[in-house]
Amino acid sequence: MIQMKMSEGGRVVVPAEIRQALGLKEGDSVLWELVDGEARLTTRASRLRHAQALVRRHVPSNVSLADELIAERRAEAERE
Repeated sequence: MIQMKMSEGGRVVVPAEIRQALGLKEGDSVLWELVDGEARLTTRASRLRHAQALVRRHVPSNVSLADELIAERRAEAERE
């Protein structure tokens, strides 16, 4: 655990070891989330990986949801 002081305007420096662990570079965007009274700092890439893992729990790896959607749209277009 790392202790930091908040500066004027609510600014906090993200420690170097955390930036390195998250792969953050100057200018990168970060996401903050308040969960059970705790602030979580993540990246878009991390949240994307999390969302993909959730989908993969319910969709086999050999199934392409994009291909299924395209096939459904084409079938709808043919019926019209």
